[in-house]
Amino acid sequence: MFRVDSYLRPKKISRVIFLGAIFCAFIVSAQFEISAVLLNKIQQKFGAEAVTRVQLWQDLMKTDKNLPDQEKLKLVNQFFNRQIEFVDDIYLWGVKDYWATPIEFLVRGAGDCEDYSIAKYFTLKELGISEKKMRITYVKALKLRQAHMVLTYFETPRSVPVVLDNLISTIKLAIERKDLLPVYSFNGSGLWLAKARGSGKRVGDSSRLNMWESLKARMLSNEL
Repeated sequence: MFRVDSYLRPKKISRVIFLGAIFCAFIVSAQFEISAVLLNKIQQKFGAEAVTRVQLWQDLMKTDKNLPDQEKLKLVNQFFNRQIEFVDDIYLWGVKDYWATPIEFLVRGAGDCEDYSIAKYFTLKELGISEKKMRITYVKALKLRQAHMVLTYFETPRSVPVVLDNLISTIKLAIERKDLLPVYSFNGSGLWLAKARGSGKRVGDSSRLNMWESLKARMLSNEL
């Protein structure tokens, strides 16, 4: 979990841009194809429940791509919120901050807000939703008094986004989430100063950055 006040420091803005760069465009489908060999490895290392979660996820990604976006958002949000337990990185990974790949997230059946948002982002992208409509959004969770991450979806660039959150099951408009104060948002192509209405002020271009090799390599190799 991140401290919100740290976002206001210039050196931290660079770090957010770097983290946003992990979402630069690369083929998702090939990375998410789960072989029998990998399933066997998951079975041996994490057990049958982990295999079931991964198989259910594979089934989810076969959802009809012609479904309305709102149906896709609902399906994906419910899937991860129901399948995964919230656990802080320090307890799960032994470090203060770790960004899990969707596979790592699923086989462990646990993760924090960043992991929920990342997994939802990539799954929805696989289902045909353009990354231009999605933002990984850092917010301050006012009731919890801590930094938090959600996935936001914009029907149009000037629309009020809806919020996919692991804290609640219902997808709501950002203006209805009085408990969340947006700070920054990003996707594979840029970084924005966030706001509740519209997509915000662009302050960087993540496509120009290459500091995302570690996570990309783990996704390509399906490292567990």
